[in-house]
Amino acid sequence: HLVPVPQAGTLAELNALIDTWDLEDEQRRIADRTRTIGEFFAIERPLLAPLPQEAFETGRLLTPRADRYAQVTVRMNRYSVPMRLIGHQVRVLLHASELVVFDGRTEVARHERLAGRGGSRLELDHYLEGLLRKPGALPGATVLEQARAAGRFTPVHEAWWAAARTAHGDAAGTRALVEVLLLHRRMSHAHVIAGIAAALRAGAMTADVVAMEARKAADADTPGTAPQHDEIPQPSPVTSLTGRRLAALPADT
Repeated sequence: HLVPVPQAGTLAELNALIDTWDLEDEQRRIADRTRTIGEFFAIERPLLAPLPQEAFETGRLLTPRADRYAQVTVRMNRYSVPMRLIGHQVRVLLHASELVVFDGRTEVARHERLAGRGGSRLELDHYLEGLLRKPGALPGATVLEQARAAGRFTPVHEAWWAAARTAHGDAAGTRALVEVLLLHRRMSHAHVIAGIAAALRAGAMTADVVAMEARKAADADTPGTAPQHDEIPQPSPVTSLTGRRLAALPADT
């Protein structure tokens, strides 16, 4: 299976391919043997020693301190942590392909490990509280560019942000966007996207309307049929009071 070298975008994708090949291989019969590989293993399985009750931790434990940019430096690369941890020492479990950051026993961040040196891996959610106080720092920020590249900051976010800035001004519109982004912490990505889309269609540029529409989208989902990550449900639009009032006015001559 590994010759020639298979093509995969990530290590997780390659592992999924190997799992598929492994399951397919259980149906293979070696030479003239009477049973398949899977049948022989079913006979052998009860004779094997049980797995240990406690998992064996293969990660390396490190204890860096978060700097004033809410980042920790691990192996010459920087990774973001929540802003409340600035100046605090955290525990980092460094694995081959990812690292996990803990505050005490609580996991506070998980990042894909960077292979080179001098790079940064930033999570937009870690900086939202600071952006509420300084919304002008968001446009052009590295963390925003990384969120766009990763697909977490979608074109729907972009469109709502532009409309909010037009309606409320740059600072207030950006602050409203940050309040919308905070909704992702307690609601699914697809439901928040649905709320943003509905608010955008109605011309309602407030986080409260987005939250209401997101909850409506969540309530409309039946068990087992939740929308996919990139799908945008079509909930009923919000009635715009401003639109109703303007529609009742005579034409402006």
